[in-house]
Amino acid sequence: MSFTVRDSGDMRRIARELGRMDDKELKKRFRKELRKAAAPLVPKVRASIRRIPSKQRYTPDGLRGTLARATRLEVKTTGREAGVAIRVDGRKMPAHMKSLPSMVEGKKRWRHPVFGNREVWVDQPKQPYFYNVVRAAGPASRRAVYRVLDGISRDIS
Repeated sequence: MSFTVRDSGDMRRIARELGRMDDKELKKRFRKELRKAAAPLVPKVRASIRRIPSKQRYTPDGLRGTLARATRLEVKTTGREAGVAIRVDGRKMPAHMKSLPSMVEGKKRWRHPVFGNREVWVDQPKQPYFYNVVRAAGPASRRAVYRVLDGISRDIS
């Protein structure tokens, strides 16, 4: 599950121009500023995960802790997929929990046996934690990313 900040090709165009240039410092600054612009979203998503209601107290090694640890910021400045993404990465989850980020959010059905009894199954209710937070905080981060793009494009030209 991820939320990506992309625009109509500006990110790709700037990444392409930076690729043609030999200025490693400018490339490094571009990545650093993009990361800084989108970074405030990661703690907000993690806090939202920790607030998911549960009958058990929060523990770092429980489901909510595992989801919070799998939340990360991804910045790509090369290729067709150039962009900034906030991701709750299923690949960072334990082997038997890879699809849980989507299930907890409610994008997929989440059902499981009751205490391991495969004769009795229950549907787990969804607990949206990602898109509501990103939707609320996204415009400010998007504006920050656009400011970075404008600044770097001025430096390139």
